[in-house]
Amino acid sequence: MPALPPRRVLPIGIETFAKIREQNCYYVDKTALAWQLTQGAGYYFLSRPRRFGKSLFLDTLKELFEGNRPLFAGLFIDDKWDWGCRYPVVSISFGDGVFASRAELEERIFDILQDNQERLGVTCVRKSIASQFSELIRRTRQKHGQRVVVLIDEYDKPILDNIADDATALAMREALKNFYSVLKASDADIHFVFMSGVSKFSKVSLFSGLNNLNDITLDPRYSTLCGYTEADIDSVFAQELPGLDRAKMRRWFNGYNWLGEAVYNPFDLLLLFDRRKFHPWWFETGTPAFLLKLMAQRGFFTPDLSRLRVGAELLSTFDVGQIIPEALLFQCGFLTIVAAEETLSGNWVYTLGYPNLEVEMSLNASLLGTYVDDLSKTSAQRLRLDDLLTNTGQKACRSI
Repeated sequence: MPALPPRRVLPIGIETFAKIREQNCYYVDKTALAWQLTQGAGYYFLSRPRRFGKSLFLDTLKELFEGNRPLFAGLFIDDKWDWGCRYPVVSISFGDGVFASRAELEERIFDILQDNQERLGVTCVRKSIASQFSELIRRTRQKHGQRVVVLIDEYDKPILDNIADDATALAMREALKNFYSVLKASDADIHFVFMSGVSKFSKVSLFSGLNNLNDITLDPRYSTLCGYTEADIDSVFAQELPGLDRAKMRRWFNGYNWLGEAVYNPFDLLLLFDRRKFHPWWFETGTPAFLLKLMAQRGFFTPDLSRLRVGAELLSTFDVGQIIPEALLFQCGFLTIVAAEETLSGNWVYTLGYPNLEVEMSLNASLLGTYVDDLSKTSAQRLRLDDLLTNTGQKACRSI
C-alpha cells in the first residue's frame, strides 16, 4: 500500500480562502460548482445552516472574480477561468456583532459601505443607506469599467438575532428590505449577486421586487456546495482517517441533504480529526434557545421528528411573527430531507428526519432540559436511562 502524503493544517474556524491556500491547509475543492454558477450573469440565493462553509464559499467567489489566480493553482477552475477579466466586488457581511436596534444596524451598514468605498477607490456623497449603496455600485462600475459583483453573507443575521422580539425583528427586516431593494434597481450595473444565510425569508417580505433571485437551496446540482461528501473525505482527508471508525463517523456526522448527495458538517469533522473524539461539536456552538422554547410551547413529540411529512410551501414559510417550527428546524439543520415525492396533483411532499446521531441525541437532551427546570435532575434521568439501556442490552446478549 502506498504511503499517505504528509498531513496538512486543519482549517478549524478559518473562513478566508487565501489563508487556507497559503497556510498549507486541507481544502475541499468547490470551484467546479463555482464555475457552474458563474457561467453568465445571475442573482443567486442559498440557505444553509451555520458553520457549513457559506462564508468560505463567498470568499472563494470574491478571490475568483478579483482574478487572484495563484490561489487557485491546481484546482478545477484554474485552466477554465478567464483570468484577464477582473470584476470589482462589493463584499457585505452581517456575521460580526449583534444589533439590538435598527439604528445600530444602519450604523453598521454605513460602515460596510464606507469600507467598500475605500477598498474600491470610490467616494460616495449620498446620505441615505439605499441611495449610498446605489451610488457605490454605479461609481464602482464607472471607475473599474466592469459591472459589479455583489456578495452578501449572513444576510438574515440581524433578524435572527432578534427573532424572539417581534418588534425589533420587524424593524431589522424593514431596514434590510430597504437596503436589498437597491439590487433590483441597480441591475444595469451588476454582473453577479450571491446572497447566503441560514433562514429563507419570504421573498415578498424581504426581497420585494427582486423577482430575478434564483434560489438554489434545494437545487440538486448544488446540494454539495457546502459540506463534505464521502468522496471528499477519502480524497482530501485520507491522512486523518487511520484510527477512526468510518461507520461511526457516518452515524454521528453525515446525513445533511438538500435533494442531492448527503454531506457531513465540516465543523464536526475538522474537530473530530483534531480531537480524535466523537462529540456534538456543531450542536454545542449555539443552538438557539428561542427554538427550544418554541418547541416546548408547541408540545412537540420528538419521536415524530424522525418521520415528519411536510409540503414544499412549509419549508419556505418563514417570517417575523410567522415562525413555523418545522421550517425553522429544517433551516437550522436539525432536520433534513430524507425522502421526496411528487403527488398526483403535481405538488411535492418532503419527509424530514434527523440528519444524524449528533443532532438526534443533542436536540432531545436539550429539549429535556427545557421541560425540566432542575438541570441536575435532567442529567440524572439521562444517566439512569443509559444504565437501563446498557443493562437491557447485556441481558439480551446473555439470553442469546
